[in-house]
Amino acid sequence: MRVGVIGLGRIGLYHARILRAHPDVASLAVIDVDPERTRAAAEELESDPAGSVDELLGRVDAVVIATSTDTHAALIHAGVDAGLPVFCEKPIALDLASTVAVVAHVRAAGATVQIGFQRRFDAGYQAARRAVSAGDLGRVYVVRIGSHDPYPPHESYLPGSGGIFRDMHIHDFDIVRWVLGQDVVEVYAEGAGLADPMFARHGDVDTVAATLTFDGGSLGVLTGARHDPLGCDVRLEIFGSGDSVAVGWDDRTPLHSLEPGMPPAPENPYSLFLDRFDAAYRRELAAFVELARNGGPSPCTVEDAEVALRVALACDRSRREHRPVRVGEVAA
Repeated sequence: MRVGVIGLGRIGLYHARILRAHPDVASLAVIDVDPERTRAAAEELESDPAGSVDELLGRVDAVVIATSTDTHAALIHAGVDAGLPVFCEKPIALDLASTVAVVAHVRAAGATVQIGFQRRFDAGYQAARRAVSAGDLGRVYVVRIGSHDPYPPHESYLPGSGGIFRDMHIHDFDIVRWVLGQDVVEVYAEGAGLADPMFARHGDVDTVAATLTFDGGSLGVLTGARHDPLGCDVRLEIFGSGDSVAVGWDDRTPLHSLEPGMPPAPENPYSLFLDRFDAAYRRELAAFVELARNGGPSPCTVEDAEVALRVALACDRSRREHRPVRVGEVAA
């Protein structure tokens, strides 16, 4: 199989390296907006540099999109029009109208598109989903969702990021829905700029907390921070009538107890999300290669991405207006 990779920044090059080692990927074609980055990646990966996106789309069997968010929608449209299976990093777009247009196009074309929600391929989250589905936890009362990054992004990243809920917590909104089998119907979100004043310059925040109400009656509490001095801390805790479980709790979790006799902080904490979810990213791309080769339902659909975006937009509105917001209020 010939696979094209569009966008060769941190995540794009990471994906390309994984794909280059996949036994079913015979060759890669690569392109980035930076010609030097294209050249360097092509040399490292022994792959073919493309002169344009159209050229790349014309000589591959599937395409991976890992460009800046503002280009995702247009590139998905182009990949679908070329008749190719498409993998695209989250989100489809920062606005709902562009997202809805992509969803409509994919449906009308009967296209194969997988969105990059890699947590669905993490062993811990998969075990949590199985436990909830099997009834092992009984009725789910409360879920705690946390995503804390080790350090803030560069300020140049912020103007196009869409803010913390659309950029970072969209993963949380997708995975909690997938694990619980429940949709978020109402949110109440607050945020603050505690780690770095640069976020305020862009109308953003670096620390958030939100309550979530699910259509099955369960309640959720989300916390997030752009700076965790101990490392990358991404966890999910579920408390039910039959059992309580945690995902993301192991000997590398950047958290330590102050109770007597407990071990100290880990010596090798997760340093970055790529470290925390390395195995999940590899399973995610293996699933896409299998999907592109043999067809079948997408494990992470464009509809899933739209649902997660609506929750993120509801949180944005709640934070601005300091009130509970029904997700149904969010309209294109």
